[in-house]
Amino acid sequence: MVKIVLSGTEPSSMNPKAEELANVVIDRVGLNPRKKGSTDKMYRTLIELYERAKKAAQNKKPEEAVMTVEEMGAFAGITRQTMYDYLKRWTELDLIVKTSYIYEGKVIIGYKLNGLNLENAFEKSFVKIKNHMEATQKYVKELQKAIKNEKLSQKMKQKD
Repeated sequence: MVKIVLSGTEPSSMNPKAEELANVVIDRVGLNPRKKGSTDKMYRTLIELYERAKKAAQNKKPEEAVMTVEEMGAFAGITRQTMYDYLKRWTELDLIVKTSYIYEGKVIIGYKLNGLNLENAFEKSFVKIKNHMEATQKYVKELQKAIKNEKLSQKMKQKD
């Protein structure tokens, strides 16, 4: 599993523009680069994925929703290879899905939002994170029980 880092980033103003909100969302779910000096344009990829999903739905052409890794990297201001590194996080969160289609006799492989729009795609990410936290909560309960049982077991051994 890819490491998911959630942050508490908030918009800096009361009426943030789409660009700032996209960056806040990307940052809050850990999709921004973690290295200092890396791109600060990752949010542009999210906006473009949304725009393409909208256009694909309007034109009833699902292939229009797909972005190649090269295109994603170009929007983020990074190389294709670097974008591949970041894609693991996007797909791990179920925010985007890998897909392919045939164009002019060639198979085009790329990624698209995992939903009809941003909200729908983020609902899937939300469920993924929620399920992870619920599983962790079960482990916490088991841990608490195990600690209690081990202490009881030690007390019983001391009595013998």
